[in-house]
Amino acid sequence: MKKKYSGIFILGLSVLILFINSCTDRESTAQKEWLDPLNETVAQRDARMAWWRESRFGMFIHWGLYSIPAGSWKGERIPQGLAEWIMLHGQIPSEEYEPLKDRFNPVEFDADEWVRMAKYAGMRYIAITTKHHEGFCLFDSKYTDYDVMNTPFKRDIIQELSDACRRHGLKFGVYYSIPDWHHQEFPAEHNNSGFHGNPKPDADLEKYLVYMKNQIRELLTYYGEIGLVWFDGGASFKNMEQRARLLHSEEIVKFVKSLQPRTIINDRLGIPCDYGTPEQRIPDTGLPGRDWETCMTMNDTWGYRSYDHNWKSSEAMIRQLVDCASKGGNYLLNVGPTALGEFPQASIERLDDIGRWMEVNSESIYGTQASPFAAPSWGKYTQKKLDSGLTRLYLHVFNWPADGKLVVEGLEKNQEPMDVFLLAEEHSKPIKITVENERLVIQVPPRAPDAIVSVVVVDISLR
Repeated sequence: MKKKYSGIFILGLSVLILFINSCTDRESTAQKEWLDPLNETVAQRDARMAWWRESRFGMFIHWGLYSIPAGSWKGERIPQGLAEWIMLHGQIPSEEYEPLKDRFNPVEFDADEWVRMAKYAGMRYIAITTKHHEGFCLFDSKYTDYDVMNTPFKRDIIQELSDACRRHGLKFGVYYSIPDWHHQEFPAEHNNSGFHGNPKPDADLEKYLVYMKNQIRELLTYYGEIGLVWFDGGASFKNMEQRARLLHSEEIVKFVKSLQPRTIINDRLGIPCDYGTPEQRIPDTGLPGRDWETCMTMNDTWGYRSYDHNWKSSEAMIRQLVDCASKGGNYLLNVGPTALGEFPQASIERLDDIGRWMEVNSESIYGTQASPFAAPSWGKYTQKKLDSGLTRLYLHVFNWPADGKLVVEGLEKNQEPMDVFLLAEEHSKPIKITVENERLVIQVPPRAPDAIVSVVVVDISLR
């Protein structure tokens, strides 16, 4: 049973926040090294990040009241922007939007089924929107009535999903929106659009931060081990410097770590924290020297939009996963459940396709590091250090050579591999390697083992 915090505690915390000094103005954090306020050593950080680096693949879930209108308002489609931003793009005041709460009843929601689908797809962790910009909470919060317990559903979704992740061996992460279009103390001026569902002229950001920290405390206290905290800025504040300063972001990091010392925090507080979050794109060269994760939609929006049928192909998403791994990054692939609590059928089909590929080829993704070579003309490389001291190169072949000759671009002709085989046929006879025109050439079968991405394994000693 959760405890309500006493008025004295809340007042004390409010006073504490109100008197926290603003962070010192500084250069853009992107241009200077961020100093961890906890003075964590490199070894300590590596140990904390180990599971995340091993995973390489996770599921993002965007779910909230916006799944009910599903991109339409009062019978008209709101095509601009994202489905989960319908409140803003439809300029819907809170008094009109709030009644969606009384219609939220996802009777088909099954946390175990969601997690099973993620696990089969090869995903090692899940991050879900506990509160998006609309302000509605999918968890039982003592600091607002605008939550799932005050809907016809009356079940704590975050509790059920976190429990299911533990049962099935996945890490659980919580997304939390910094801006809030519903809470009256979040100033409209800090949204780049200036939007708020019920703006308050004298809104006090410091009071909102008390609310935000109280909810963070709930999420990091009542739901077991939290693998990561995925803050989101929603284009709030003028820039990252201002965001970090006004939010007292380093104090938030200390607060989070005081509750869950081993959790991982993304970079959207306005300071680098543990990893970068390029959105809807994979950086050309990754983010060298930095942990990072690309978050990507399956279609054109994060939340559910009933008429968005512009789905990426399974092939495209598998290749994006490979691309991220080849550059040392993670791939966080999104699903937007329906108002009933179901994954869209198109998402289910794609998760199944990815899962079938991962059943055979996951070794080439999990625990791998960025490629030591530039991307070859035919696909991507990942690599893994073996206990023997050799390096295992995974050659992800997007374009299978019609002539059966796969040129190993990047290797010198005198770097003779110790072993070469198809990952899909590890116990088949070794594949022949020749030197042609000063290049190492693998003599592969005429037919690709996989029509999307075939993986050739090369064990070699790299100098």
